[in-house]
Amino acid sequence: MALEIRQVQKLAQQLVMTPQLQQAIKLLQLSRVELEDMVTKELQENPALEEGPTEESESSDQSRSENAGEVGLTEPVVNRELSAVDKIGTYDWQEYLDTHSNSMHGSLTAEAGSEDGDAPPSWENSLTKKTSLEDHLLWQLRLSKITERESMIGQYIIQNLSENGYLALTVDEICAATQTDPGEAEKVLKRIQFFDPVGVAARDLRECLLVQLQNLELGDSLAARIVSDHLGFLESKRYEKLARDLGTTIDEIADAAHLITSLEPKPSRGFEQDDVRTVLPDVFVEKIAGEYVIYLNDDGVPRLRVSPLYRRMVGQEGVAEEQARQYLQEKVRAATWLIKSIQQRQQTLYRVTQSIFKFQLDFLDHGVSQLRPMVLRDVAEDIHMHESTVSRATANKYVHTPQGLFELKFFFQSGLRGGNGEDVASESVKEKIRGIIAGEDPRKPFSDQHIAALLSDCSIDIARRTVAKYREAMGILPSSKRRQPFFRK
Repeated sequence: MALEIRQVQKLAQQLVMTPQLQQAIKLLQLSRVELEDMVTKELQENPALEEGPTEESESSDQSRSENAGEVGLTEPVVNRELSAVDKIGTYDWQEYLDTHSNSMHGSLTAEAGSEDGDAPPSWENSLTKKTSLEDHLLWQLRLSKITERESMIGQYIIQNLSENGYLALTVDEICAATQTDPGEAEKVLKRIQFFDPVGVAARDLRECLLVQLQNLELGDSLAARIVSDHLGFLESKRYEKLARDLGTTIDEIADAAHLITSLEPKPSRGFEQDDVRTVLPDVFVEKIAGEYVIYLNDDGVPRLRVSPLYRRMVGQEGVAEEQARQYLQEKVRAATWLIKSIQQRQQTLYRVTQSIFKFQLDFLDHGVSQLRPMVLRDVAEDIHMHESTVSRATANKYVHTPQGLFELKFFFQSGLRGGNGEDVASESVKEKIRGIIAGEDPRKPFSDQHIAALLSDCSIDIARRTVAKYREAMGILPSSKRRQPFFRK
């Protein structure tokens, strides 16, 4: 068949991602801290965008009380403000910008700008760097009476420790890297192992525990014999076999086991270098006068407006250069869309949070045990939005509730079928498992099958393997390793 070129007319609908839509989607996904950084950057880059005047404390407090909405089926007071946002398209946008800021709710810390100027210093000014394990060990090495050659060996050893504080090299590798003999390397290594924390730079758990026992002058004790030759039996709590093999009583084995469990298997504990992460709530839920109210955290986010000067310049006739006029129009348009996008973000975040706690009202009263299963579709259908919008609105957002600080995504839980026909949230089941294990007899801990049976008595149908999966996810050991046959109250 011969090929030919044709022109065909075709009607089709497609979604075009305009820059304004892309900006709105990006803003919706930002956390409160990220939003503050982005707004600050835009203020620096767009001369047509400026920070609006700060409201007085009285108006801020009034705004907070007026903009707080009740959780539930009642109509929230905040809808008076939301209605104004919904009708932006019907108003003169310039007039709207003159009278509204990007803040849906008043600042929660208006008192920070008090007249006495005694506001607390910024938290950034009080941050300190945590001492690392390497720095702590090098400091002790420098204070030791050793030769330069031994100091060089010690530095190499310290700089090659694992994140748990164990030596990641063999003695032969140390010798090859530092041009020393095994005797010198072992001597320096042994010295470092008795630095604080004792047991650091050990090559395995057995050596780590033995060093700590030697430091306690218990190198020839029953506990040291158990660690040296029978650590596996101790882990499986086979005390009767240990007593037979070592020719001692079970009570003595129990005392030695109690001593060993008091030692530190992870020498680096306390020196971990956690990344500094600031988590500030985007939304607050508080109980006021017997009713739960929701308000957004706008503290620190500048109130924005389009510069009146730039707006007048755009409207003036006879601008010298058309290029200059286009530049001004572009900046004013960008500032306008940014303010509108922030308004939309705040409105969406409020509506999503309000819907979440309409479904999770029992959580606010009773905590995690009363969480109910919920998926994105439940909220999306409730507020007539797409599931992807709800997902973006809850991404990286935190809410402060009477039960503590939680990520908004935490409230979307899968469920298990309850015996009464109602689904139970997985996190609620985990909380019940945690409570059951906390109340068990340490000498006879519950098996996963027994826990499943206890949950069945609470009208929760769950398989043993599901109990095991939830238990492992919570970092709880199986019953064989939780057993403490000689537990003392």
